[in-house]
Amino acid sequence: MPALHLSVRIDPNSGFCFGVIYAIQMAEDLLDEQGYLYCLGDIVHNDEEVQRLEARGLRIICHDRLAELRDEAVLIRAHGEPPATYQMALENNLTLIDASCPVVLKLQNRIKTSYDRKEKIFIYGKHGHAEVLGLLGQTSGDAVVFENLDELLSHELPDNITLYSQTTKSTNSFYNIKDQLETRGYQVNANDTICRQVSNRDKDLRRFAAQYDQIVFVSGTKSSNGKVLYQVCRETNPQTHFISNVAEIDSSWFQPGQSVGICGATSTPMWLMEQVRDRLLSL
Repeated sequence: MPALHLSVRIDPNSGFCFGVIYAIQMAEDLLDEQGYLYCLGDIVHNDEEVQRLEARGLRIICHDRLAELRDEAVLIRAHGEPPATYQMALENNLTLIDASCPVVLKLQNRIKTSYDRKEKIFIYGKHGHAEVLGLLGQTSGDAVVFENLDELLSHELPDNITLYSQTTKSTNSFYNIKDQLETRGYQVNANDTICRQVSNRDKDLRRFAAQYDQIVFVSGTKSSNGKVLYQVCRETNPQTHFISNVAEIDSSWFQPGQSVGICGATSTPMWLMEQVRDRLLSL
């Protein structure tokens, strides 16, 4: 098959957000020091990066396994954890290395303050997501989590609503929910706690995706942020292909001489996008 001679560029704004960079750097430093490290849950929602770190000695554990551990160091990833995790660590003499993202910690504190004031708290987020479980924990599980307006409206709502959001949600969707509630006569105390490093990628990605014949979007399948940003790319450029690793690239997607943009989620490592670039250049 003749060479495709693709021109390929990686989006300079894609790749890890600062919270993930911080957690991975901390993990790598400790792995260098002690050869192994326990981490509560996947350190990042990207299987390729998790496998890379596991090969260096990272041991991913669940909460059940945490309850059995004694006298060990355990990394808390960027998503944060509920208060019960910290309590368990005290009881089991565990040293928690807290790599919770500062944006998430600030949000947890604000929700805790609202809860202490006995406000009715509603959180726009994904059910079961690690960050959301940490937020719910600040309210002893009393806050209501919802994924869209219809789900929110299916609840019996109080006249005064305190509205929060998972840090990686779309700002447009958050403000649309606030406006819809106010139109229906509710008093809304809206707390915009969305990470701008994540939400601004929406605009950056639209600009990037519009410049190329084809887009290859690289992300782990577990990444919520990856699903959202992939849709952003597809809306802008229908010739967008979702892959999790180099093996999923299909040469039949491309015509000779086409331009290809590579981008990814906040949990996509740069080394993986570079591997994808090198593969595309070899077609």
